[in-house]
Amino acid sequence: MSLIEVLILIVFVAGLLAPIVVVVIAKRAERRHPPIGRFIDIDGLRLHYLERGDADAPPVVLFHGNGAMIQDLAGSGLIDLLARRFRVICFDRPGFGYSRRPRRRRMTPEAQAVVFEAALWRLRVRDPVVFGHSWGTLIALALALRAPQSPSSPKGLVLAAGYYFPTLRPDVWLVSGPAIPIIGDIMCYTISPLLGWLLARPMIRRLFAPDGVPQSFQDQFPLALALRPSQLRTTAEESALMIPAARRLKACYRNLSCPIAIFSATGDTMVEPEQGPRLHRAIAGATLRIVKTGHMLHYAIPAEIADAIGAMAGPVRRISSPGLAPNVYAGESPSRTHSPG
Repeated sequence: MSLIEVLILIVFVAGLLAPIVVVVIAKRAERRHPPIGRFIDIDGLRLHYLERGDADAPPVVLFHGNGAMIQDLAGSGLIDLLARRFRVICFDRPGFGYSRRPRRRRMTPEAQAVVFEAALWRLRVRDPVVFGHSWGTLIALALALRAPQSPSSPKGLVLAAGYYFPTLRPDVWLVSGPAIPIIGDIMCYTISPLLGWLLARPMIRRLFAPDGVPQSFQDQFPLALALRPSQLRTTAEESALMIPAARRLKACYRNLSCPIAIFSATGDTMVEPEQGPRLHRAIAGATLRIVKTGHMLHYAIPAEIADAIGAMAGPVRRISSPGLAPNVYAGESPSRTHSPG
């Protein structure tokens, strides 16, 4: 057998074994990092969410960014800060963490807003203050634009490090490959997890730059879950959807009527730092806070973000020991057996 034939055979065998190895690693990650919240089914879509604080306190809803999950917001300390005063609900957005994402529905910000509006109604959440980070800001905006008179419509928005207006972003298209049908599936079960592990540490450092990566993020964020095929595909899909979503939503910003607080970072290398000031100019009455930090604003200034949320939520009584809020609406406890696929 020639050297070329040997190499071809090695590549062929590796191609057969790679998907098996990837699945085994993904299942191992799920055993090590089981769901930390509860589940609710909305129109056939299973959502994983964490609820903290007093069930009778004013509600606050949190949406994480692309590639993240509940543990990102938990590691920042923001959930703990808010749970002392509010009923806090934080979702794994569709396709992230332990929330499922349908393959045949384009989960644009508008489509996710429909899902979350129904989820909040089921959870009896009325007039919440909504916080969104990065891609999550698009969900918050779409939710506020969807039905301003709905009882589940946001009472106010707090937006951090968001992408609000379309720009030339070749980097976005470069990372969207795993979202391509068939080709993307092959990538997600072969080379994408390997590339993910190789690039994860530099990417995380870039997320937090110019600051260092906090120990709380390193301790609490389950990187292995983020590198499963299902979440890699979702991350790529949201990268591809980001610019078209901003293009659609920008025409509607003038219709927003709820209070809006915008946080922008001068050192942000993930979205252009001028995105926040531009949104501030587009929305009458919005407030803007510019911070000398990086993309992960909720780690840099969690107390300031919590104060902005509190100013919109109104006066509340402080809770000495926030715990898991009782849930009588969704009716399901955490389980180790539910997988997003």
